[in-house]
Amino acid sequence: MPETISINTPLTDEILKDLKTGDSVLISGVIYSARDAAHKRLVELISKGEKLPFEIKGQIVYYVGPTPPGPGMIIGSAGPTSGYRMDAYAPILIAEGLKGMIGKGMRNQKVKEAIKRHRAVYFAATGGAGALISKTIKKTEIVAYEDLGTEAIRRMHVKDFPTIVVNDIYGNDLYLQGKRRYRKTG
Repeated sequence: MPETISINTPLTDEILKDLKTGDSVLISGVIYSARDAAHKRLVELISKGEKLPFEIKGQIVYYVGPTPPGPGMIIGSAGPTSGYRMDAYAPILIAEGLKGMIGKGMRNQKVKEAIKRHRAVYFAATGGAGALISKTIKKTEIVAYEDLGTEAIRRMHVKDFPTIVVNDIYGNDLYLQGKRRYRKTG
């Protein structure tokens, strides 16, 4: 069984060069939450040449809209949403320096090309495990778009956030590799 790799944010090319599709990775440090509406606003700011509400270079964006926290909790359930929902925006953010994304499901070809061209990584988090994932989130604060409610952009401090590398800087795709591996021949 492959070993688990622990990394800290922000991400650098030096960190990413060692990550390959299928690697189990525990992420510690700061990550940001953002979903569809927030991505749209970020791309609009970029198109106007305006400053983003957080420094995107080297960062990881987690595709999540966490549920409200219960009493005494930092955050509610925080499971991933499907990455394809951000495919129209991701290449633009990657070109601006975004180094990592966390979601679930496949990405389109333009996103995969941007990942390879700009040396970024797409990680998968386990869908349906939002309550367990939320235990790795140690602190959270809204940094932009509070009007979006649970989909506001949050700065989240995480410790050992569990992921798997789906798309690496070399152009590999775990989902395609998996299909080829289990395809029946003959």
